[in-house]
Amino acid sequence: MKNNHFGFLSGNMLKIIAAVSMFIDHLGFIFFPNNDILRIIGRLAFPIFAFFIAVGCKYTKNKLRYFLQLALLGGVFQAVACFFTNDLNIFITFSLSVLMILPLQNFKFLVLKRQKPTKIILSFGLFVVAVAVTYVFCHYLPVDYGFSGCLMPVAASLFMLPKGFENRKIAVIDNIFLQVWATGIGLLYVYYCLGWIQNYLLLSLPLLLFYSGKRGKLNLKYFFYIFYPAHLVFLYGLFEIIYNLT
Repeated sequence: MKNNHFGFLSGNMLKIIAAVSMFIDHLGFIFFPNNDILRIIGRLAFPIFAFFIAVGCKYTKNKLRYFLQLALLGGVFQAVACFFTNDLNIFITFSLSVLMILPLQNFKFLVLKRQKPTKIILSFGLFVVAVAVTYVFCHYLPVDYGFSGCLMPVAASLFMLPKGFENRKIAVIDNIFLQVWATGIGLLYVYYCLGWIQNYLLLSLPLLLFYSGKRGKLNLKYFFYIFYPAHLVFLYGLFEIIYNLT
């Protein structure tokens, strides 16, 4: 993301902002369901994490492992989450996103490499199948943020080129401005599908514009993986303790 000259927020900093926002959101949802301010603050979390799912799909070396990791985390956490919610958790949402992004990235790679038309058509066909499977999955099961939420990282990835094209002329489209613009279109679709409070998702876009393109000094990936289920278990557990004592 070399075209973003003024970015000063690393990936870690943005994810920390998202994690704090998510904690405030769920605190409000569980303890103060009538407090819209806490829920509005919480709207920062999903777009930021969704954006970095797209970034992860671009830079991860083992893409299949990336998908399986998210799907496995989703399955393990769902075994616990089923005690306090009927919705399938956000790891499952994002694993479905990755299922769509990977064939889309492969399609772009084959087009840019000018591979045989049959390979390009097959790759695009796999992307269409992945979208269809995700749509059906979301239609019959209560996936967090639904089909529109699954598409959110896909939108963010539209202007992210596969690795290896940084020095080509086409790389001019691989910049933070276009990526945030595409993210905004995805967020508008989420708002259209899910309702009024989701319009505050757009508050995340100025933060994403200041993404520096760098991860940060520490590798905090597993911290964020653990934080999501840990904070929910803590909040719901605390709620049950307080509820049973009153």
